[in-house]
Amino acid sequence: MLLITGGSYRVLCATLVSLFHIVSSDALNVTDPLARTSIQKSYDLTKYLEHQLRSLAGPYLNYLGPPFNDPDFNPPRAGGPETIPSASVDFHLWRNLNDGLRLAENHRAYSLLLCYLRSIDEEVARTELRRSLGRFCTSLQGLVVSIAGVMSSLGYQPPQELVTSSPPTAMGFGRGNDFLRKMEDFWLLKELQIWLWRSAKDFNRLKRKVPSVVAFRVESRGL
Repeated sequence: MLLITGGSYRVLCATLVSLFHIVSSDALNVTDPLARTSIQKSYDLTKYLEHQLRSLAGPYLNYLGPPFNDPDFNPPRAGGPETIPSASVDFHLWRNLNDGLRLAENHRAYSLLLCYLRSIDEEVARTELRRSLGRFCTSLQGLVVSIAGVMSSLGYQPPQELVTSSPPTAMGFGRGNDFLRKMEDFWLLKELQIWLWRSAKDFNRLKRKVPSVVAFRVESRGL
C-alpha cells in the first residue's frame, strides 16, 4: 500500500502546479471552459460554408459567362486598389502569427467579404441565384459572429463589426466596367475558397491547444 506523507503530498502538489503551468504556457489564455466547443462550432460552420461555396460557385460562374466559367480560366489578379482581402499570405508567415492575430485577420477578411457579397447580391438578376447568395451571406455572417465568440472565449478582444452593408471605398473599383466587375466577382469566389480552407486548418490547430487546460479546470471544480 502506497502511503503519501505530508511532505510527499506537498512535493506532489508543487509538481502538478508546475506541470499545469507548462501546459498553460504552451496552450492558450483560456477564460471560458466552453472555448473548445466554440472553436468546434466555428470549424463546423467553416466546413459547411465550403460546401455551400462549391454549390454556389458553378451557377454563379455560369451567370458571369465566358471566359469566367471556363475551368481552365486562371487570370492574374487585376491591378488597381486592393479590392478583395487576399488569403495569399506566405504559409510560414501566417503560422508565425499568434492566435489572436490570426483570428482577428479572419474576422476582418470575412467582414469585408460579406460586405462585398451583399453588394453583388443586389445586382444579380436570377432569383434562385440570389436566394443562394442570400443563404451564403447568412452563413458567413454566422461565421463572423462565431469568430468573435472564439476570440472572447480565449481572452482576446474581438474587433468591431462593420456596420455598413456596402463595400469599403477601395472595393468595387471595377463597378463601372462590366469585365472588371466580373473579374472582381471571379476573384471573390477564389479568395473565399482559400480563406475557408485555411480557416478550417486554423480552428483545428486551436482545438489541439485547448482541451488539456479546459479539462483540468472543469475537473477541478468537481474536487
